[in-house]
This record gives sequence, C-alpha cells and structure tokens, in this order.
Amino acid sequence: MGTLVTTNRPAALLQEEEAQYLTFLLSGEMFAIGILGIKEILEYGQLTSVPMMPACVRGVINLRGAVVPVVDLSARFGRPACEVTRRSCIVIIEADSQAGTQDVGLMVDAVCAVLEIPASEIEPPPNFGARIRADFIGGMAKVNGKFVIVLNVDRVLSVDEMAVLSETGALEGAAPG
Repeated sequence: MGTLVTTNRPAALLQEEEAQYLTFLLSGEMFAIGILGIKEILEYGQLTSVPMMPACVRGVINLRGAVVPVVDLSARFGRPACEVTRRSCIVIIEADSQAGTQDVGLMVDAVCAVLEIPASEIEPPPNFGARIRADFIGGMAKVNGKFVIVLNVDRVLSVDEMAVLSETGALEGAAPG
C-alpha cells in the first residue's frame, strides 16, 4: 500500500514550491512578475494619450477592440519615465479592482526571460533601502547570485489607487495658476 506523507507546511506553500516568473528590465534593474497573470507581451506601438491622467499612465492602446491603459512602471515607481527603444515592450496583465478585473499594459525597457524560481529562493521584501514603495515588492528572488525584485502586481497596478491619483491630478490641473 502507498504511504501517506504528511507535512506541517500550509497547502498554499506546497502549491507554490516553484513558480514561473517573467523577468524584465526597468532602468537597468531586473524585476519579475508571476507568469499566471500575464496575458501577452506586445512590441511597443502607438499609444493614444488621455488628458488628465496621472503621469504614470502613458496612454491607451486598442487591443482587439478593447481599450487598454498602459502604465509606465518607471514613472509609477517615482522615477523618470521610460525612454522608448527598439526593445521596449508592453506586458498585458489582468489587474484586480473593486469593479472586477481589467487588462492593463505595463511599459518596460526590455523583457528578459521566463524563469522557474523556487519559493525557497524568494526572501521577504526589505523594510527599507528599496528605491520603490515597500508595498510594491512581493519579495526578493535570488537568481544566479543576484537579487531580482518580485513585484506585487495587485499593489503596483491598484486600479483604485491610480483612479485616486487621476482625480487628484484632475483637481490640480483645474486649479488656476
């Protein structure tokens, strides 16, 4: 007969022993996001700008008839906006909001690879020292002796938070000089 193996580890940890992550470059730093929420990767193309949006929203694209906002991750992290190069890409992901899920594009400098990273190689986010908000960091993965910042995409792309930023920007833009 088979042997029943028991463990003290929660089921969620067992399921995430090794997960796949898309790695990409942003201002010379490597970041990663879980592959399960990624719908597709597009070559950077024509964007339509939308007035009174926060600085991190570069514009929208038409993706098979759907309007998809494109967020410049560098600007979202409070850095200068990404410069468009021939390697620039838009990563289409599903973001959660109070109204449900919405497709959102992430503008990145270059997509690198899909890596399988064991959960044992991902450390908790640092309390200080990162050049982006701590709540944006899901963890720090060790890949080939270097750290890769694993993003908490739901926090980075909080549609509700960006809507507040948009409203704040609209109010500031409407105020006289």
